[in-house]
Amino acid sequence: MSFDLISSESRLSVGVIADLIGTELVPQDRVVLDSPALSGLILFARNYQSRSQLTQLLDAVRRERPELPVFVDQEGGRVQRFRDGFIRLPAMMRLGECFAADTEQAGPEQAVEAAEKLGFVMAAELGLMGVDTSFAPVLDIERGCSRVIGDRAFGTSAVVVAQLASAFIQGMRAAGMKAVGKHFPGHGAVEADSHKELPLDDRSYAQLMYDMRPFKQLSASGLLDGVMPAHVVYPAVDPVSTAGFSQRWMQLLRQRVGFDGVVFSDDLTMEGAAKYGDYRKRAELAMAAGCNALVVCNVPEGAEAVLQAVVDATASADSPYRKLDLSDWRIRYTGEQRQQIEADLQQHIQWLVKAGLIQHDFE
Repeated sequence: MSFDLISSESRLSVGVIADLIGTELVPQDRVVLDSPALSGLILFARNYQSRSQLTQLLDAVRRERPELPVFVDQEGGRVQRFRDGFIRLPAMMRLGECFAADTEQAGPEQAVEAAEKLGFVMAAELGLMGVDTSFAPVLDIERGCSRVIGDRAFGTSAVVVAQLASAFIQGMRAAGMKAVGKHFPGHGAVEADSHKELPLDDRSYAQLMYDMRPFKQLSASGLLDGVMPAHVVYPAVDPVSTAGFSQRWMQLLRQRVGFDGVVFSDDLTMEGAAKYGDYRKRAELAMAAGCNALVVCNVPEGAEAVLQAVVDATASADSPYRKLDLSDWRIRYTGEQRQQIEADLQQHIQWLVKAGLIQHDFE
């Protein structure tokens, strides 16, 4: 990973992850695709109708910007943007339940194996279609109160979350996909949904450190390529700013947790970010805190403002910022690799069907 992403003595690499209007490129998408600040694209359910349509959309994008990685939220359960024509992935809490069971068919060993196979299936299906990364895995610890995390989490303890997420990432990597852990330092202990309001987590620093254990363990193992901080305020560390707008939190992530990869902001259009100013101001705060990739979705004028903020921030040779290059996040299979991935995918699907974790009901 580039030392320039994190060094206080060099220019911070910054760029934007933005979205597209619909299922095909339209003139409005020019604002995004023509911007030199664009480092990647993120797709949503509105961008997907079928596998053939997705292929056509990605082909059109790659004719314009072949270096851009394409991201999506394809976690499983209720957060899976591409559904028809794709394996319906279970919510990750199914793996936590399997881990806690004590039967011939379920237990820690079976859960870990299932996690690795699910990670591979998710990543291989996307990679074979030309989508480069799912923002996964969720490293939050479920505590029975969050309206937005819930069964998206792998479990209710740091040990289980770390172990299952590690296996899931091993599966992703086997299919050539990088991993982004979210939502640092942990979103599972607050009821409020940061998409709709600004949550406050008033737990002690020691309690927050417990939630950070999966991030620290996976960082130490070299398994996290990216981290996404939460739009949550944690007064024990910073009483004013959310984790993604906080220099204190970003320093803690780099120095205490030991993470040296790409920091992706959570969506800057979310209500959890709205109180900090207009879209340009939010972009400036995220960059000043130390975020590398500024994610902005669902609001075209917001994307335009954030893109312009990054263009302005990187324009000068003596600026503390430079353009973020994520071209190494692209998945590019050779013909032989593609054949092997396709064969392994079918084997993993058969295993998961037999285990009762997925259904394979399409040709």
